[in-house]
Amino acid sequence: MTTTAKSAQTVKCVVWDLDNTVWDGVLLEDGDVTLRPAVVEVIRTLDERGILHSIASRNDHEAAMAKLEEFGLAEYFLYPQINWGNKSDSVRAVAEAINIGIDTLAFVDDQPFERDEVRFAHAEVLCIDAADAGAIPQLPEMQPRFVTGDSRERRHLYRADARRKQAEDTHQGTDEEFLASLDMRFTIAAAQERDLQRAEELTVRTHQLNATGYTYSYEELDAFRRSPDHDLLVAGLEDRYGTYGRIGLALVERGTGAWTVKLLLMSCRVMSRGVGTVLLGHLIRAAHEAGVALRAEFVPTDRNRTMYVTYKFSGFREVAKDGGLTVLEHDGARLPEFPPYMDVTVER
Repeated sequence: MTTTAKSAQTVKCVVWDLDNTVWDGVLLEDGDVTLRPAVVEVIRTLDERGILHSIASRNDHEAAMAKLEEFGLAEYFLYPQINWGNKSDSVRAVAEAINIGIDTLAFVDDQPFERDEVRFAHAEVLCIDAADAGAIPQLPEMQPRFVTGDSRERRHLYRADARRKQAEDTHQGTDEEFLASLDMRFTIAAAQERDLQRAEELTVRTHQLNATGYTYSYEELDAFRRSPDHDLLVAGLEDRYGTYGRIGLALVERGTGAWTVKLLLMSCRVMSRGVGTVLLGHLIRAAHEAGVALRAEFVPTDRNRTMYVTYKFSGFREVAKDGGLTVLEHDGARLPEFPPYMDVTVER
């Protein structure tokens, strides 16, 4: 197989060319292009695994989308970039629209020039020759360790996000009024065995909103879940457009005089929903009720600056540093309130 990339991490989204890639022929030269059955099977297989799909194609947008609708494939592609610009710009636009790192994308095209153009602009993108498309599901980058319920629903979750974004763009009023109109329901609960596959997936997939960058295996998370000295919490979110699934995870080590947040992460999909501090706020209040200090570990990465800012704005200050590890502690001066536009339920 002809592929080019610098890394071999799990791919989150495959970006497809159309002409002589998804279908045989050039649409603007022949309206009777025919689908490549092997490609259709690949798209459906990866979709079942929770890997998203998009498009970077030089084509007429309306004609191409009409053909995809005719073939019954349009629903699989998120934020399709069908225009006359550079493929590298389209690939970047897909990453930005989905809000994932560009190094988690793969790009499939029949033209060596197009693959080289993308590779030159984005060396982290896995570039694949369309002739090898049938073997894509066998690539290690396309095989997540677990396929969870959230995985199978991922495309639908992102489509719901797109509808939310459209509603937000047309909303007349303040941001808080829009958030209130969503009727959001946030739940916090102790992780159950059924949550562990998704919990591991969150630690592996989430980079921007992971306070330490730590990843944990299913077995490690299960040990923490059973440990009397740890709390492993999962957070879920839903609104009038549907569920976001499990979108947050926290691991707390409970000491006699202080609790330490060993892991705190939130899915990047909920960055704009004003929920980033809800799980942390719960931990602050729970520690206060228990009469202990709340500390948190933070390990800076090239992407998680947002989490450091979240801690600082929530009343944490640095109390220790050991190499790349920073220990923060809440000042205890103020207890956060949950957002007024959201119903928060803590399941005991």
